[in-house]
Amino acid sequence: MAASDPPPAAAGSTASFALDARGLAALKAQSRTSPDKALKQAAVQFEAVFMNMLLKSMRETVPQDGMLGSDTMRTYTGMLDQQLAHSLAGRGTGLAEVIVRQLSHGLKPAGTAPGVAPGVAPGVAPGVTPRVAPGVTPGVAPGVAPAAAAPAAAPAAGEAQPASAAGSRAREFLRSMLPHARAAEAATGIPARFVLAQAALETGWGRHEPRGADGSASRNVFGIKAGRDWTGPVVEAATTEYVNGEPRRVLERFRAYASYGEAFTDYARLIAGSPRYRDVMAQAGDARGFAQALQSAGYATDPRYAEKIGRIIQGGIAGELA
Repeated sequence: MAASDPPPAAAGSTASFALDARGLAALKAQSRTSPDKALKQAAVQFEAVFMNMLLKSMRETVPQDGMLGSDTMRTYTGMLDQQLAHSLAGRGTGLAEVIVRQLSHGLKPAGTAPGVAPGVAPGVAPGVTPRVAPGVTPGVAPGVAPAAAAPAAAPAAGEAQPASAAGSRAREFLRSMLPHARAAEAATGIPARFVLAQAALETGWGRHEPRGADGSASRNVFGIKAGRDWTGPVVEAATTEYVNGEPRRVLERFRAYASYGEAFTDYARLIAGSPRYRDVMAQAGDARGFAQALQSAGYATDPRYAEKIGRIIQGGIAGELA
């Protein structure tokens, strides 16, 4: 959503409640003429319904009998809660904005090619890289995992194709990132093409790096999360976590960098400086071993992470850089 657009919550401050038949009919009509505004309004209405359910659950924890207890009192209390929920949604709690961000990919404004989501290159499905929180091993409770920060897991819907299939976008991404990858190679001994393959997988050849709600870039091409030890800037973005092999959408905080060079430097520092990735460093000369060591160390929760990196490396990165 553009920074100049009003937040979704603002749209619902004066609108009629969707549970009103007239309000629902108006929302349906608006969805045909202005789908983006209708989406914002629907998100606010959903937030209001959610808040109403929350208030109702809270009321049920309080004893209902007493001197003032009656069906009439409960009716008016319910009406008050509904109005309060609508008012809270109008001010915004953040839920509506998350819903808009998740569903806005499906909108097709004028000038968008059929089958192409806004802001996404043709032929590429919107997707966000799944992550593993820094210092947390998949399946291990916080505080039990190794102290070293752990970065991201594998992409979800935006899985990167081999360079030969990704075309000109892949070549542009590889060549723009190559100087930084070579610097990381000098610092770690990991071949630049291995580093580039991982960055390509994490971002879908640069298309899906984490971005803030206002569209601000993170330049985080390795999907490293902002843990408690991170004091730099962050962005909050939707991502996919794999739990027992099943993908789940969550909202997470990611590290943000002033430049791509800074992102590669941070990645090199993490891989070379953490005992957790000792085996990754030991396998720096073998593509398959490198990819498998990353997955075994808990860099990713995607069970096919090593396979995907290997496929990109074998897909012709070296040839694209020649």
